[in-house]
Amino acid sequence: MSCALASAVCFGTASVFQAVAARDTPPGTGSGVDARLLLRVLTQWRYLLGLSLDGLGFLLELVALRTLPIYTVGAALAATLAVTAVVAAPVLGARLKRAEWLAVVVVCGGLALLALSSGAEGHRAGTPALRIGVLVFALAVLGGGTLAGRLPGRARAAALGLGAGFGFGVVEVAVRLIDTVRPVELLTNPASYALLIGGGAAFLLLTSALQRGSVTTATAGMVIGETLGPALVGVAWLGDRTRDGLVPLALAGFALAVVGALALARFGEAPAEETTGGRADERADAAASEAGPGSAPATVPTERP
Repeated sequence: MSCALASAVCFGTASVFQAVAARDTPPGTGSGVDARLLLRVLTQWRYLLGLSLDGLGFLLELVALRTLPIYTVGAALAATLAVTAVVAAPVLGARLKRAEWLAVVVVCGGLALLALSSGAEGHRAGTPALRIGVLVFALAVLGGGTLAGRLPGRARAAALGLGAGFGFGVVEVAVRLIDTVRPVELLTNPASYALLIGGGAAFLLLTSALQRGSVTTATAGMVIGETLGPALVGVAWLGDRTRDGLVPLALAGFALAVVGALALARFGEAPAEETTGGRADERADAAASEAGPGSAPATVPTERP
C-alpha cells in the first residue's frame, strides 16, 4: 500500500509539470491525435522531469500490483488527482475551495478503508484467452483513440480521456498476467505487448486530450476508465478478494476514492502564468487581445499518466 500511495504522489506531481509542457507545445497538425506531439513535448524540460517521476511511479506501481488487488491499486492511482490538487496549490497558484479540500479528505478516507479491507492479490495466473483478449483490447484502444480524436470539442476530450484510462487499465491488468521475466516467456506472452501498446496509447491519447480539450472532462473519463474495468477483471478473472466479511467496507472505500477523485477533476484549470513566467503572461495577454473583451483567461490542465 505504501508503494501504491508513493506511486500516486509521483504521478500527481508529474502531472503538474507535464500539463504545462503540453499546453506550451504547438499543436502541429489539425488532427485530434497527433503522434508527433509526443516528440515535440519531449523538448520541454518540464515534460522530461514529469517523465522521470512517471518512471519512478511506474516501478512503485509494479510492486503494488504484485502484492495488492487491482481494485486497491486502481483507487490509489485515481487519488493522483488529490496529489495534483495539493501540489497545484503552491506550484501553480491554484486555490482549493472548501469543497475541494473536503474531496481530498474523502479520497484519503476511501483509501484508508481499502487498506483495511483489501486482501492479498488473487493468485490466478489468467488464461491464454485473457492474455490475447487484453492485447486485442489494447489495439482497440489505440485505434479507437485515433477515431476519437476527430470528434468535436467536449466529446473529443471525454473520449480521449476515457481511452487513456482504458490504456492505463490495460497496463494494470497486463502486469498481473506477466508471471516471469525470462526473455523467451516475455516474448511469447501477449500481455507483454499489451502492456507496451496500452501504455503508449494512454500517453498519446492523454497528451492529446490535455493539449487540445477540456481537462476536467478528459480527467474524469480517465479516472473512470482506469479504475472500474481493471477492478472488474481482477475480481472476475484473477481472483482478487477482500478480507473475510469486509466486502461492504471495500466497496465503500473504492466508491469514496473514485468519487472524491472525480470531484477534483477540474484541476487544472489553474492559470498558466503562474507556472510559465513572463512569456506565458505575454501569450495570455496576446490571446486575450485577439479574443476580445470578456473572453476567458488561458488555462493549464493537469495530467495522470
